[in-house]
Amino acid sequence: MADMKKKYNEEVVPALMKKLGYKNVMQVPKLKKIVLSMGIGTKMEKDAFTEGKNILAAISGQLPVITKAKKNVANFKLRVGQPVGVMVTLRSSRMYEFLDRFVHNALPRIRDFRGVPKRGFDKVGDYNMGIQDVSVFTEIDMEKLKYPMGLNITIVTSAQTDAEAKELLTMMEMPFAR
Repeated sequence: MADMKKKYNEEVVPALMKKLGYKNVMQVPKLKKIVLSMGIGTKMEKDAFTEGKNILAAISGQLPVITKAKKNVANFKLRVGQPVGVMVTLRSSRMYEFLDRFVHNALPRIRDFRGVPKRGFDKVGDYNMGIQDVSVFTEIDMEKLKYPMGLNITIVTSAQTDAEAKELLTMMEMPFAR
C-alpha cells in the first residue's frame, strides 16, 4: 500500500471526521483521480508528441493518450481531430504513488518554491495547478529533453466545497502558499 493511501486511511479520515463533524466515514472527502496533461500544440514537430508521451509515461507509470482538437480555430490554424497534447488519468494506487512523489520529491525541487497557489480551486472541490518545467521530476533525464514542456495537474476530489478540498489536500501534505 502506498504511503499516502495509508496516511489517508489512518490519519486523514479520522481527523477530517472530527474537524468537519461527519458521522459516517463515507461522507469524508477523498481523492477520486489525478489527471496529468501536456499541451504540445500544432507548431511542434512530430517527435515532440513522442517525447511528451515518453515524459508523461515516465512521470505517471502509465501510457498516456494523445488528445485531439474538438473545434476548428482559424486564428491558431487548428482543425478538428488534429493532435494538440497528451494526457493520462491516474486512479487508486498509482494516484497515491504519484501524489507522494509529487509532494515529497518534485515540489521541493522547484526553484524559489514558496508553496502551491491557493487560487487553483474551482468552486466544486477540485484543484488545478501547472508546472512550467517537467525537469523537477526525478524520473526525467535532463540530457534527453529536447523541448521545454510544462505539465497541468488536476486533482479531483469528492469534496463538496473548496474549503473541504483544501483541508483534505493540506492533511495530505500539499504545501499551500501562505
